[in-house]
Amino acid sequence: MHATTPLPDDQTVLKALVTAQQAEIARLNFIIAKLRRMQFGRRSEQSGGALAQLELALEGIEAAQRDAAASVPPETTGDAGSSSKRRARKPLPDHLPRETLEHTPAEGNCPDCGSLFVKLGEDVSEMLEYVPAHFKVIRHVRPKLACSRCECIVQAAAPARPIERGLPGPALLAHVLVGKFCDHLPLYRQSAIYARSGIELDRSTLADWVGQAAHLLAPLVEALRRYVLAADKVHADDTPLPVLAPGEGRTKTARLWTYVRDDRPAGSNDPPAVWFAYSPNRKGEHPQRHLRTFTGILQADAYAGFNAIYATGRVQEAACWAHLRRKLVDVHRAQASPIAAEALTRIGQLYAIEASVRGELPPSRRAVRQAQARPLLEDLLAWLEAQSRRVSRKSGISEAIQYGLNHWQALVCYAEDGRIEIDNNAAERALRAVALGRKNFLFGGSDAGGERAAALYSLIGTAKLNGLDPEAYLRDVLARIGEHPINRIEDLLPWNLGRDQSEPLRKAA
Repeated sequence: MHATTPLPDDQTVLKALVTAQQAEIARLNFIIAKLRRMQFGRRSEQSGGALAQLELALEGIEAAQRDAAASVPPETTGDAGSSSKRRARKPLPDHLPRETLEHTPAEGNCPDCGSLFVKLGEDVSEMLEYVPAHFKVIRHVRPKLACSRCECIVQAAAPARPIERGLPGPALLAHVLVGKFCDHLPLYRQSAIYARSGIELDRSTLADWVGQAAHLLAPLVEALRRYVLAADKVHADDTPLPVLAPGEGRTKTARLWTYVRDDRPAGSNDPPAVWFAYSPNRKGEHPQRHLRTFTGILQADAYAGFNAIYATGRVQEAACWAHLRRKLVDVHRAQASPIAAEALTRIGQLYAIEASVRGELPPSRRAVRQAQARPLLEDLLAWLEAQSRRVSRKSGISEAIQYGLNHWQALVCYAEDGRIEIDNNAAERALRAVALGRKNFLFGGSDAGGERAAALYSLIGTAKLNGLDPEAYLRDVLARIGEHPINRIEDLLPWNLGRDQSEPLRKAA
Protein backbone atom coordinates (compact mmCIF):
# COMPACT_ATOMS: atom_id res chain seq x y z
CA MET A 1 0.00 0.00 0.00
CA HIS A 2 1.12 3.56 -0.72
CA ALA A 3 1.96 5.65 2.30
CA THR A 4 -0.43 8.59 2.77
CA THR A 5 0.92 12.10 3.20
CA PRO A 6 0.12 13.38 6.69
CA LEU A 7 -2.28 16.32 6.78
CA PRO A 8 -0.96 19.63 8.13
CA ASP A 9 -2.04 20.73 11.61
CA ASP A 10 -2.37 24.39 10.65
CA GLN A 11 -6.05 25.07 9.89
CA THR A 12 -5.23 27.81 7.37
CA VAL A 13 -2.91 25.53 5.42
CA LEU A 14 -5.41 22.69 5.67
CA LYS A 15 -8.24 24.91 4.34
CA ALA A 16 -6.08 26.03 1.42
CA LEU A 17 -5.23 22.40 0.62
CA VAL A 18 -8.90 21.37 0.65
CA THR A 19 -9.84 24.33 -1.57
CA ALA A 20 -7.13 23.42 -4.07
CA GLN A 21 -8.25 19.80 -4.13
CA GLN A 22 -11.87 20.83 -4.65
CA ALA A 23 -10.82 22.96 -7.61
CA GLU A 24 -8.86 20.05 -9.06
CA ILE A 25 -11.83 17.71 -8.60
CA ALA A 26 -14.10 20.21 -10.36
CA ARG A 27 -11.60 20.49 -13.22
CA LEU A 28 -11.35 16.71 -13.61
CA ASN A 29 -15.14 16.32 -13.47
CA PHE A 30 -15.42 18.92 -16.24
CA ILE A 31 -12.92 17.00 -18.39
CA ILE A 32 -14.80 13.73 -17.78
CA ALA A 33 -18.15 15.31 -18.67
CA LYS A 34 -16.67 16.82 -21.83
CA LEU A 35 -15.16 13.50 -22.94
CA ARG A 36 -18.44 11.70 -22.28
CA ARG A 37 -20.30 14.20 -24.46
CA MET A 38 -17.70 13.87 -27.22
CA GLN A 39 -18.16 10.09 -27.29
CA PHE A 40 -21.84 9.65 -26.49
CA GLY A 41 -23.60 13.01 -26.52
CA ARG A 42 -25.17 15.05 -29.27
CA ARG A 43 -22.99 17.67 -30.95
CA SER A 44 -25.41 20.59 -31.03
CA GLU A 45 -24.17 23.62 -29.12
CA GLN A 46 -27.61 24.77 -28.04
CA SER A 47 -27.82 24.95 -24.27
CA GLY A 48 -30.13 22.43 -22.61
CA GLY A 49 -32.68 22.85 -19.85
CA ALA A 50 -35.88 24.62 -20.83
CA LEU A 51 -34.84 24.69 -24.49
CA ALA A 52 -34.48 20.90 -24.57
CA GLN A 53 -37.90 20.49 -22.92
CA LEU A 54 -39.43 22.88 -25.45
CA GLU A 55 -37.93 20.89 -28.33
CA LEU A 56 -39.40 17.67 -26.92
CA ALA A 57 -42.83 19.29 -26.57
CA LEU A 58 -42.70 20.58 -30.15
CA GLU A 59 -41.66 17.17 -31.42
CA GLY A 60 -44.65 15.65 -29.63
CA ILE A 61 -47.05 18.17 -31.15
CA GLU A 62 -45.59 17.65 -34.65
CA ALA A 63 -45.83 13.86 -34.26
CA ALA A 64 -49.49 14.13 -33.24
CA GLN A 65 -50.20 16.36 -36.24
CA ARG A 66 -48.51 13.88 -38.58
CA ASP A 67 -50.52 11.00 -37.13
CA ALA A 68 -53.75 12.94 -37.55
CA ALA A 69 -52.88 13.85 -41.14
CA ALA A 70 -51.94 10.26 -41.95
CA SER A 71 -55.37 9.06 -40.84
CA VAL A 72 -57.09 11.19 -43.54
CA PRO A 73 -57.06 9.76 -47.10
CA PRO A 74 -55.11 11.98 -49.55
CA GLU A 75 -58.12 12.42 -51.83
CA THR A 76 -60.46 13.47 -49.01
CA THR A 77 -61.45 17.10 -49.12
CA GLY A 78 -63.03 19.16 -46.39
CA ASP A 79 -63.85 22.71 -45.50
CA ALA A 80 -61.24 25.46 -45.40
CA GLY A 81 -60.91 25.21 -41.64
CA SER A 82 -60.02 21.51 -41.59
CA SER A 83 -57.67 21.69 -44.57
CA SER A 84 -55.67 24.54 -43.06
CA LYS A 85 -54.86 22.39 -40.02
CA ARG A 86 -53.14 19.77 -42.18
CA ARG A 87 -49.76 20.47 -43.68
CA ALA A 88 -49.97 20.57 -47.48
CA ARG A 89 -47.93 17.86 -49.17
CA LYS A 90 -45.05 19.24 -51.20
CA PRO A 91 -45.66 18.53 -54.92
CA LEU A 92 -43.33 16.14 -56.67
CA PRO A 93 -40.77 17.79 -59.00
CA ASP A 94 -41.95 18.48 -62.55
CA HIS A 95 -38.80 17.03 -64.14
CA LEU A 96 -39.62 13.48 -63.00
CA PRO A 97 -41.00 11.26 -65.77
CA ARG A 98 -44.65 10.36 -65.22
CA GLU A 99 -46.54 7.23 -66.15
CA THR A 100 -50.34 7.53 -66.18
CA LEU A 101 -52.51 4.59 -65.20
CA GLU A 102 -56.26 5.11 -65.66
CA HIS A 103 -58.58 3.14 -63.39
CA THR A 104 -62.12 2.89 -64.84
CA PRO A 105 -65.11 1.24 -63.18
CA ALA A 106 -65.71 -2.38 -64.13
CA GLU A 107 -69.26 -1.57 -65.27
CA GLY A 108 -69.52 0.07 -68.66
CA ASN A 109 -73.20 1.03 -68.16
CA CYS A 110 -75.28 2.25 -65.29
CA PRO A 111 -76.25 -0.80 -63.18
CA ASP A 112 -79.62 0.81 -62.40
CA CYS A 113 -80.94 1.86 -65.83
CA GLY A 114 -78.36 0.56 -68.31
CA SER A 115 -77.51 4.00 -69.75
CA LEU A 116 -73.99 4.99 -70.77
CA PHE A 117 -71.92 6.85 -68.21
CA VAL A 118 -71.01 10.52 -68.84
CA LYS A 119 -67.64 11.73 -67.54
CA LEU A 120 -68.05 14.42 -64.89
CA GLY A 121 -64.39 14.88 -64.06
CA GLU A 122 -61.61 12.92 -62.45
CA ASP A 123 -59.57 12.59 -59.29
CA VAL A 124 -55.81 12.43 -59.74
CA SER A 125 -53.33 11.29 -57.10
CA GLU A 126 -49.61 10.63 -57.48
CA MET A 127 -47.42 7.89 -56.04
CA LEU A 128 -43.64 8.16 -55.99
CA GLU A 129 -41.97 4.99 -57.26
CA TYR A 130 -38.36 3.88 -57.63
CA VAL A 131 -36.87 2.37 -60.80
CA PRO A 132 -33.71 0.40 -59.88
CA ALA A 133 -30.50 1.65 -61.44
CA HIS A 134 -29.11 -0.52 -64.17
CA PHE A 135 -25.91 -1.02 -66.13
CA LYS A 136 -25.59 -0.94 -69.89
CA VAL A 137 -22.79 -1.72 -72.32
CA ILE A 138 -21.91 0.80 -75.01
CA ARG A 139 -20.28 -0.85 -78.04
CA HIS A 140 -18.03 1.46 -80.02
CA VAL A 141 -17.88 0.13 -83.57
CA ARG A 142 -15.29 1.66 -85.95
CA PRO A 143 -15.61 0.28 -89.48
CA LYS A 144 -12.46 0.12 -91.57
CA LEU A 145 -13.02 1.54 -95.02
CA ALA A 146 -10.74 0.86 -97.98
CA CYS A 147 -10.42 2.66 -101.29
CA SER A 148 -11.04 0.28 -104.21
CA ARG A 149 -8.61 2.17 -106.43
CA CYS A 150 -5.55 3.01 -104.32
CA GLU A 151 -6.05 0.60 -101.40
CA CYS A 152 -6.10 3.47 -98.86
CA ILE A 153 -7.63 2.39 -95.54
CA VAL A 154 -9.38 4.84 -93.23
CA GLN A 155 -10.97 4.44 -89.82
CA ALA A 156 -12.45 6.86 -87.29
CA ALA A 157 -10.32 7.63 -84.26
CA ALA A 158 -11.10 5.70 -81.12
CA PRO A 159 -13.31 7.71 -78.76
CA ALA A 160 -11.61 9.08 -75.67
CA ARG A 161 -12.02 7.19 -72.43
CA PRO A 162 -11.60 8.64 -68.92
CA ILE A 163 -9.12 5.85 -68.21
CA GLU A 164 -6.97 4.79 -71.13
CA ARG A 165 -7.98 1.29 -72.24
CA GLY A 166 -10.16 1.20 -69.12
CA LEU A 167 -13.58 -0.33 -68.70
CA PRO A 168 -15.62 2.46 -67.01
CA GLY A 169 -17.44 5.17 -68.88
CA PRO A 170 -17.68 8.70 -67.49
CA ALA A 171 -21.03 8.09 -65.80
CA LEU A 172 -19.94 4.90 -64.01
CA LEU A 173 -16.65 6.45 -62.90
CA ALA A 174 -18.45 9.54 -61.59
CA HIS A 175 -20.91 7.27 -59.75
CA VAL A 176 -18.06 5.43 -58.00
CA LEU A 177 -16.30 8.66 -57.02
CA VAL A 178 -19.44 10.32 -55.66
CA GLY A 179 -20.43 7.12 -53.87
CA LYS A 180 -17.15 7.10 -51.96
CA PHE A 181 -16.45 10.80 -51.36
CA CYS A 182 -19.97 12.26 -51.21
CA ASP A 183 -22.30 9.44 -50.14
CA HIS A 184 -19.62 7.85 -47.88
CA LEU A 185 -19.88 4.34 -49.36
CA PRO A 186 -16.58 2.46 -49.01
CA LEU A 187 -15.44 0.67 -52.13
CA TYR A 188 -16.06 -2.79 -50.68
CA ARG A 189 -19.71 -1.86 -50.16
CA GLN A 190 -20.00 -0.54 -53.69
CA SER A 191 -18.48 -3.78 -54.96
CA ALA A 192 -21.17 -5.75 -53.11
CA ILE A 193 -23.92 -3.50 -54.49
CA TYR A 194 -22.72 -3.97 -58.07
CA ALA A 195 -22.50 -7.73 -57.54
CA ARG A 196 -26.25 -7.83 -56.90
CA SER A 197 -26.67 -6.69 -60.51
CA GLY A 198 -24.37 -9.44 -61.72
CA ILE A 199 -21.38 -7.12 -62.28
CA GLU A 200 -18.18 -8.34 -60.62
CA LEU A 201 -15.99 -5.34 -59.81
CA ASP A 202 -13.37 -6.07 -57.18
CA ARG A 203 -12.52 -3.46 -54.59
CA SER A 204 -8.96 -3.36 -55.96
CA THR A 205 -10.34 -2.55 -59.41
CA LEU A 206 -12.48 0.26 -58.05
CA ALA A 207 -9.50 1.60 -56.08
CA ASP A 208 -7.45 1.64 -59.27
CA TRP A 209 -10.22 3.60 -61.02
CA VAL A 210 -10.25 6.15 -58.19
CA GLY A 211 -6.49 6.60 -58.43
CA GLN A 212 -6.48 7.06 -62.20
CA ALA A 213 -9.44 9.45 -62.04
CA ALA A 214 -7.64 11.57 -59.42
CA HIS A 215 -4.57 11.69 -61.67
CA LEU A 216 -6.73 12.74 -64.64
CA LEU A 217 -8.43 15.47 -62.60
CA ALA A 218 -5.19 16.81 -61.04
CA PRO A 219 -4.88 19.84 -63.40
CA LEU A 220 -8.44 20.87 -62.54
CA VAL A 221 -7.73 20.59 -58.80
CA GLU A 222 -4.63 22.75 -59.29
CA ALA A 223 -6.75 25.39 -61.05
CA LEU A 224 -9.16 25.23 -58.12
CA ARG A 225 -6.27 25.76 -55.68
CA ARG A 226 -5.11 28.84 -57.56
CA TYR A 227 -8.63 30.27 -57.53
CA VAL A 228 -9.13 29.73 -53.79
CA LEU A 229 -5.80 31.27 -52.80
CA ALA A 230 -6.31 34.26 -55.10
CA ALA A 231 -8.99 35.54 -52.70
CA ASP A 232 -8.27 38.27 -50.17
CA LYS A 233 -9.90 36.18 -47.38
CA VAL A 234 -9.68 32.43 -46.84
CA HIS A 235 -11.16 30.19 -44.15
CA ALA A 236 -8.90 27.36 -42.96
CA ASP A 237 -9.28 24.31 -40.74
CA ASP A 238 -8.10 20.70 -40.52
CA THR A 239 -9.36 17.32 -39.40
CA PRO A 240 -7.66 14.00 -38.59
CA LEU A 241 -7.57 11.16 -41.11
CA PRO A 242 -6.36 7.71 -39.98
CA VAL A 243 -3.95 6.26 -42.57
CA LEU A 244 -2.06 2.97 -42.63
CA ALA A 245 1.61 3.26 -41.67
CA PRO A 246 3.42 0.71 -43.90
CA GLY A 247 5.72 -1.63 -42.01
CA GLU A 248 4.51 -0.52 -38.59
CA GLY A 249 1.37 -2.63 -38.33
CA ARG A 250 -0.75 0.29 -37.19
CA THR A 251 -2.31 3.51 -38.41
CA LYS A 252 -0.99 7.03 -38.15
CA THR A 253 -3.02 10.20 -37.77
CA ALA A 254 -2.69 12.22 -40.94
CA ARG A 255 -4.59 15.44 -41.66
CA LEU A 256 -6.87 16.87 -44.28
CA TRP A 257 -6.65 20.68 -44.49
CA THR A 258 -9.46 22.71 -45.98
CA TYR A 259 -9.23 26.20 -47.44
CA VAL A 260 -12.52 27.86 -48.34
CA ARG A 261 -13.24 30.92 -50.45
CA ASP A 262 -16.80 32.04 -49.83
CA ASP A 263 -17.63 35.73 -49.66
CA ARG A 264 -21.35 35.41 -50.35
CA PRO A 265 -22.22 36.55 -46.80
CA ALA A 266 -20.41 39.80 -47.64
CA GLY A 267 -22.46 40.38 -50.79
CA SER A 268 -19.86 39.04 -53.24
CA ASN A 269 -20.85 37.41 -56.53
CA ASP A 270 -17.57 35.48 -56.76
CA PRO A 271 -18.27 31.73 -56.94
CA PRO A 272 -17.52 29.88 -53.69
CA ALA A 273 -14.89 27.15 -53.72
CA VAL A 274 -13.07 24.78 -51.38
CA TRP A 275 -9.61 23.23 -51.77
CA PHE A 276 -8.43 20.30 -49.66
CA ALA A 277 -4.81 19.36 -49.03
CA TYR A 278 -3.38 16.24 -47.41
CA SER A 279 -0.44 15.96 -45.03
CA PRO A 280 0.94 12.90 -43.18
CA ASN A 281 0.95 14.82 -39.85
CA ARG A 282 -0.11 18.13 -38.31
CA LYS A 283 3.19 19.97 -38.35
CA GLY A 284 2.95 23.69 -39.03
CA GLU A 285 5.17 23.36 -42.08
CA HIS A 286 2.23 21.99 -44.06
CA PRO A 287 -0.19 24.95 -43.85
CA GLN A 288 2.83 27.23 -44.20
CA ARG A 289 3.61 25.52 -47.51
CA HIS A 290 -0.03 25.54 -48.61
CA LEU A 291 -0.32 29.30 -47.98
CA ARG A 292 3.15 30.39 -49.11
CA THR A 293 1.69 32.53 -51.91
CA PHE A 294 -1.40 33.73 -50.08
CA THR A 295 -1.79 37.37 -49.06
CA GLY A 296 -4.84 38.62 -47.20
CA ILE A 297 -7.02 37.55 -44.27
CA LEU A 298 -6.81 34.04 -42.83
CA GLN A 299 -9.79 33.09 -40.66
CA ALA A 300 -9.00 30.03 -38.58
CA ASP A 301 -8.74 28.64 -35.08
CA ALA A 302 -5.85 29.28 -32.70
CA TYR A 303 -3.60 26.54 -34.10
CA ALA A 304 0.02 27.47 -33.35
CA GLY A 305 1.19 26.32 -36.79
CA PHE A 306 -0.45 29.40 -38.32
CA ASN A 307 1.66 31.78 -36.20
CA ALA A 308 4.60 31.69 -38.60
CA ILE A 309 2.24 32.70 -41.39
CA TYR A 310 0.96 35.69 -39.42
CA ALA A 311 4.54 36.65 -38.54
CA THR A 312 5.32 37.33 -42.20
CA GLY A 313 3.08 40.40 -42.08
CA ARG A 314 1.35 39.53 -45.36
CA VAL A 315 -1.49 37.58 -43.68
CA GLN A 316 -3.90 39.03 -41.13
CA GLU A 317 -5.25 36.76 -38.41
CA ALA A 318 -9.01 36.55 -37.86
CA ALA A 319 -10.26 34.26 -35.08
CA CYS A 320 -13.51 32.35 -34.63
CA TRP A 321 -16.21 33.23 -32.12
CA ALA A 322 -17.73 29.76 -32.58
CA HIS A 323 -14.62 28.23 -30.96
CA LEU A 324 -15.00 30.44 -27.89
CA ARG A 325 -18.73 29.78 -27.78
CA ARG A 326 -18.11 26.02 -27.94
CA LYS A 327 -15.84 26.15 -24.90
CA LEU A 328 -18.47 28.05 -22.96
CA VAL A 329 -21.19 25.58 -23.99
CA ASP A 330 -19.04 22.72 -22.66
CA VAL A 331 -18.69 24.47 -19.30
CA HIS A 332 -22.39 25.33 -19.13
CA ARG A 333 -23.47 21.77 -19.85
CA ALA A 334 -21.02 20.23 -17.41
CA GLN A 335 -21.41 22.64 -14.52
CA ALA A 336 -24.49 24.82 -15.21
CA SER A 337 -22.15 27.80 -14.78
CA PRO A 338 -24.02 31.13 -14.53
CA ILE A 339 -20.89 32.90 -15.83
CA ALA A 340 -20.89 30.70 -18.95
CA ALA A 341 -24.62 31.31 -19.40
CA GLU A 342 -24.11 35.08 -19.23
CA ALA A 343 -21.23 34.91 -21.71
CA LEU A 344 -23.34 32.85 -24.13
CA THR A 345 -26.15 35.39 -23.92
CA ARG A 346 -23.75 38.20 -24.75
CA ILE A 347 -22.26 36.28 -27.68
CA GLY A 348 -25.78 35.53 -28.90
CA GLN A 349 -26.39 39.28 -29.18
CA LEU A 350 -23.36 39.55 -31.47
CA TYR A 351 -24.69 36.77 -33.69
CA ALA A 352 -28.09 38.47 -33.89
CA ILE A 353 -26.37 41.54 -35.34
CA GLU A 354 -24.59 39.34 -37.89
CA ALA A 355 -27.88 37.83 -39.01
CA SER A 356 -29.16 41.32 -39.83
CA VAL A 357 -26.22 42.15 -42.14
CA ARG A 358 -25.72 38.79 -43.86
CA GLY A 359 -25.49 39.35 -47.60
CA GLU A 360 -24.79 43.08 -47.28
CA LEU A 361 -21.70 44.66 -48.81
CA PRO A 362 -18.62 45.12 -46.59
CA PRO A 363 -19.00 48.91 -46.01
CA SER A 364 -22.58 48.42 -44.80
CA ARG A 365 -21.59 45.49 -42.59
CA ARG A 366 -18.77 47.48 -41.03
CA ALA A 367 -21.03 50.46 -40.32
CA VAL A 368 -23.61 48.30 -38.52
CA ARG A 369 -20.95 46.47 -36.56
CA GLN A 370 -19.32 49.71 -35.48
CA ALA A 371 -22.64 51.14 -34.31
CA GLN A 372 -24.09 48.01 -32.68
CA ALA A 373 -21.44 45.35 -32.08
CA ARG A 374 -18.51 47.54 -31.01
CA PRO A 375 -20.16 48.75 -27.75
CA LEU A 376 -21.14 45.17 -26.90
CA LEU A 377 -17.60 43.96 -27.53
CA GLU A 378 -16.07 46.63 -25.32
CA ASP A 379 -18.50 45.79 -22.53
CA LEU A 380 -17.84 42.06 -22.98
CA LEU A 381 -14.07 42.57 -22.71
CA ALA A 382 -14.42 44.44 -19.40
CA TRP A 383 -16.79 41.77 -18.11
CA LEU A 384 -14.45 38.89 -19.09
CA GLU A 385 -11.49 40.58 -17.42
CA ALA A 386 -13.50 41.03 -14.24
CA GLN A 387 -14.67 37.39 -14.25
CA SER A 388 -11.15 36.11 -14.87
CA ARG A 389 -10.09 37.56 -11.52
CA ARG A 390 -12.95 35.82 -9.70
CA VAL A 391 -12.71 32.23 -10.93
CA SER A 392 -10.15 29.53 -10.17
CA ARG A 393 -7.30 29.33 -12.68
CA LYS A 394 -7.79 25.57 -12.96
CA SER A 395 -11.50 25.70 -13.71
CA GLY A 396 -13.11 25.09 -17.08
CA ILE A 397 -14.68 28.55 -17.14
CA SER A 398 -11.25 30.11 -16.58
CA GLU A 399 -9.88 28.19 -19.57
CA ALA A 400 -12.70 29.50 -21.77
CA ILE A 401 -12.30 33.08 -20.54
CA GLN A 402 -8.53 33.02 -21.03
CA TYR A 403 -9.00 31.73 -24.58
CA GLY A 404 -11.14 34.76 -25.33
CA LEU A 405 -8.76 37.24 -23.67
CA ASN A 406 -5.63 35.74 -25.27
CA HIS A 407 -7.12 36.01 -28.77
CA TRP A 408 -9.17 39.14 -28.28
CA GLN A 409 -7.67 41.22 -31.07
CA ALA A 410 -8.18 38.44 -33.62
CA LEU A 411 -11.72 37.88 -32.33
CA VAL A 412 -12.85 41.52 -32.63
CA CYS A 413 -11.14 42.41 -35.93
CA TYR A 414 -14.33 41.44 -37.79
CA ALA A 415 -15.96 44.59 -36.44
CA GLU A 416 -13.36 46.69 -38.27
CA ASP A 417 -13.54 44.92 -41.63
CA GLY A 418 -16.81 44.03 -43.35
CA ARG A 419 -15.14 41.27 -45.35
CA ILE A 420 -14.43 39.18 -42.25
CA GLU A 421 -16.98 36.77 -40.78
CA ILE A 422 -17.75 36.42 -37.09
CA ASP A 423 -16.70 32.76 -37.18
CA ASN A 424 -14.95 30.09 -39.20
CA ASN A 425 -18.04 27.99 -39.86
CA ALA A 426 -17.45 28.04 -43.63
CA ALA A 427 -14.38 25.84 -43.14
CA GLU A 428 -16.05 23.65 -40.53
CA ARG A 429 -18.98 22.97 -42.86
CA ALA A 430 -16.54 21.89 -45.58
CA LEU A 431 -15.03 19.30 -43.22
CA ARG A 432 -18.36 17.65 -42.42
CA ALA A 433 -18.10 15.43 -45.49
CA VAL A 434 -14.77 14.11 -44.23
CA ALA A 435 -16.14 13.53 -40.74
CA LEU A 436 -19.13 11.61 -42.10
CA GLY A 437 -16.94 9.51 -44.36
CA ARG A 438 -14.58 8.75 -41.49
CA LYS A 439 -17.45 7.01 -39.67
CA ASN A 440 -17.83 4.54 -42.55
CA PHE A 441 -14.22 3.45 -43.04
CA LEU A 442 -11.51 2.59 -40.55
CA PHE A 443 -8.55 4.23 -42.28
CA GLY A 444 -7.00 5.35 -45.54
CA GLY A 445 -4.78 2.88 -47.30
CA SER A 446 -1.78 5.13 -47.85
CA ASP A 447 -0.52 8.69 -48.21
CA ALA A 448 -1.37 8.43 -51.90
CA GLY A 449 -4.94 7.57 -50.90
CA GLY A 450 -5.03 10.68 -48.75
CA GLU A 451 -3.89 12.80 -51.69
CA ARG A 452 -6.64 11.30 -53.87
CA ALA A 453 -9.23 11.94 -51.18
CA ALA A 454 -8.18 15.59 -50.95
CA ALA A 455 -8.52 16.02 -54.72
CA LEU A 456 -12.00 14.47 -54.92
CA TYR A 457 -13.28 16.24 -51.80
CA SER A 458 -12.16 19.50 -53.43
CA LEU A 459 -14.11 19.03 -56.64
CA ILE A 460 -17.21 17.51 -55.04
CA GLY A 461 -17.29 20.13 -52.27
CA THR A 462 -16.96 22.99 -54.75
CA ALA A 463 -19.69 21.57 -56.99
CA LYS A 464 -22.05 21.41 -54.01
CA LEU A 465 -21.18 24.97 -52.95
CA ASN A 466 -22.22 26.12 -56.42
CA GLY A 467 -25.55 24.29 -56.36
CA LEU A 468 -24.54 21.51 -58.76
CA ASP A 469 -25.25 17.82 -58.55
CA PRO A 470 -21.68 16.56 -57.99
CA GLU A 471 -22.28 13.34 -59.92
CA ALA A 472 -23.63 15.20 -62.96
CA TYR A 473 -20.69 17.62 -62.73
CA LEU A 474 -18.03 14.90 -62.57
CA ARG A 475 -19.77 12.95 -65.34
CA ASP A 476 -19.55 15.98 -67.61
CA VAL A 477 -15.95 16.75 -66.66
CA LEU A 478 -14.73 13.17 -67.08
CA ALA A 479 -16.36 12.97 -70.51
CA ARG A 480 -14.33 15.90 -71.82
CA ILE A 481 -11.19 16.50 -69.73
CA GLY A 482 -9.09 13.95 -71.62
CA GLU A 483 -9.25 16.04 -74.81
CA HIS A 484 -9.63 19.47 -73.19
CA PRO A 485 -6.81 22.01 -73.77
CA ILE A 486 -4.72 22.34 -70.63
CA ASN A 487 -4.44 26.12 -71.07
CA ARG A 488 -8.25 26.35 -70.78
CA ILE A 489 -8.65 24.04 -67.79
CA GLU A 490 -10.54 26.78 -65.89
CA ASP A 491 -13.44 26.22 -68.31
CA LEU A 492 -14.18 23.00 -66.43
CA LEU A 493 -14.53 24.60 -63.00
CA PRO A 494 -18.06 24.13 -61.63
CA TRP A 495 -19.29 27.70 -62.07
CA ASN A 496 -18.29 27.60 -65.74
CA LEU A 497 -20.34 24.47 -66.43
CA GLY A 498 -23.60 25.55 -64.83
CA ARG A 499 -24.80 27.26 -61.67
CA ASP A 500 -28.13 25.63 -60.96
CA GLN A 501 -28.75 21.95 -60.40
CA SER A 502 -32.13 22.30 -62.06
CA GLU A 503 -30.48 23.38 -65.34
CA PRO A 504 -28.56 20.82 -67.40
CA LEU A 505 -24.81 21.28 -67.61
CA ARG A 506 -23.61 22.82 -70.85
CA LYS A 507 -22.59 20.37 -73.53
CA ALA A 508 -19.31 20.61 -75.41
CA ALA A 509 -19.43 22.99 -78.32
